[in-house]
Order: sequence, then C-alpha cells, then structure tokens
Amino acid sequence: MSNNAISIILLFVLALATAGGIVVLSAMIGKGRKSEEKLLSYECGLDPIGTPRRRFSVKFFLVAMLFIVFDVEVVFLYPWAIVFKDFCQVGEGMTAFTVAAVFLGILLLGLIYAWSRGALEWEE
Repeated sequence: MSNNAISIILLFVLALATAGGIVVLSAMIGKGRKSEEKLLSYECGLDPIGTPRRRFSVKFFLVAMLFIVFDVEVVFLYPWAIVFKDFCQVGEGMTAFTVAAVFLGILLLGLIYAWSRGALEWEE
C-alpha cells in the first residue's frame, strides 16, 4: 500500500476512535437521570402549548418547494458560467448563450406562472 492510502486509513481510524471515545465517555460520565421536564419537547425554553401534531398551511410547503425548484435550477448556471469562456474560444459562444437564455426564459415563465397563481403571496 502507498503512503497516501495508509494516511487516509489512519485518518478514518482516528476519526472513528475519537467519535467512539466521546460517546463512551459521555455515557460513563453523564448523569442518566430522567425527569418529566427532560422528557418534554424543547420549544425555545418555553413550556409546550397545544399538541405538536398541528397542521401546517399548504402555502408553507408550496413556498418551500418553489424555493427548492428555483434554487436547484439556478445552480445549473454555475457550471455553464465556468465553461462559457471555453465555448467562446471554440466559436460556440452564441449557441451557449442562446441555450442559457432559453433556460432562463423557462425559469421566468415558471416564476410568472407561480406569481400569477398567488403562490408567492403569504396570507395569515
């Protein structure tokens, strides 16, 4: 085996030993007394009010899904921006720019649709 492989294996073994040692020390040293207060769910230091199984508005999930969709889509622009210079050197700069413009146009259409349907409006 090479020195690099031995170093990586040693690093993993050391990391596992450290994590295992911390867990074992915590179990040995820590107090294991359970009380009613410790078993309550933690809500910013306040006593829990109501049931934790309350329903959330669908708007919350809709906004979260829209964020994920647009965030993931925009992440695809970073690799394009990195290789755009290479496309220009080969003479394919206009094609790459057109493809990116179509991509952004589709994103814009999706944003306009979501906006027109009221998906971005937050109601109380």
